[in-house]
Amino acid sequence: MATLVIEDPVFLKHLVPVGHPERPDRLRAIGKALADERYAGLLRQSAPLAAEDTLATAHTGTYVEEIREAIPQAGVAQIEADTYVCPESFTVALHAVGAACLAVDEVMSGQVANAFVAERPPGHHAEVDRCMGFCLFNNAVIAARHAQRHHGAERVAIVDWDVHHGNGTQAIVWADPTVLYCSTHQMPAYPGTGLPSETGVGNIVNAPLSPGDGGSEFRAAFSDRILPALDAFAPELVVISAGFDAHTRDPLADLNLTEEDFAWATGEVMAVAARHAGGRIVSLLEGGYDLTALARSVAVHVSALMTA
Repeated sequence: MATLVIEDPVFLKHLVPVGHPERPDRLRAIGKALADERYAGLLRQSAPLAAEDTLATAHTGTYVEEIREAIPQAGVAQIEADTYVCPESFTVALHAVGAACLAVDEVMSGQVANAFVAERPPGHHAEVDRCMGFCLFNNAVIAARHAQRHHGAERVAIVDWDVHHGNGTQAIVWADPTVLYCSTHQMPAYPGTGLPSETGVGNIVNAPLSPGDGGSEFRAAFSDRILPALDAFAPELVVISAGFDAHTRDPLADLNLTEEDFAWATGEVMAVAARHAGGRIVSLLEGGYDLTALARSVAVHVSALMTA
């Protein structure tokens, strides 16, 4: 079976101030990389609009209304220290959620082997009732719960290798033993969460890295903490919060990973998914702000997924 990529020009309509790192050019760089003839075998779909009630699996109705009311009539509005919205942002965020759910549908129904969703705004900092760190709605949690509610998955794992800890994902699933959240991230760094002692109900596994760490430390943390937890949990679907800002070129943090490290991690997660989940993986774009590093990292990530 093929790998599915969900991409859509609608994601370019979420506008931010000039100089903001989470900018539309990120997806243009990814699109250019995946236009190479090496990716001719990919299946490609556009991003549907999610029904608003889908958001209730991760967020309160009051919060959703707050985001809707914060949308400006024109221009760009700041709604949190790092988070901005424009007139199209609410609709674009619903398309991001819709894309995540479509990827789950296609993977869980056996139509494709796995899927990568090139979407924005990202999601893993969004808490149940609070936007943070460029994120409006938590795409990864919504995807996991979509798999549970619509496809009967009893156990879903979320693996997050963004350089910043996914505080929103952790907070939302904190007391939910049916969702395992595993994260490697830099510490200290934004948002300040992600200590190894933060374990939820035994479903949270944090493997923080120190500033300056590179591939060897990342691979050791992944091998020693993340992979054993995944095997013990035996997920029926793995959702990847695929941030690529731990790359050595990225300006927002101080880890020194390379494309080869992301390819390695993708292969390791694929092996876990093969053992427990029939190979089912849905990968959702999170961070990654150096355009060259992002494009190259996504390219090797998707190339690895295509070997399934």
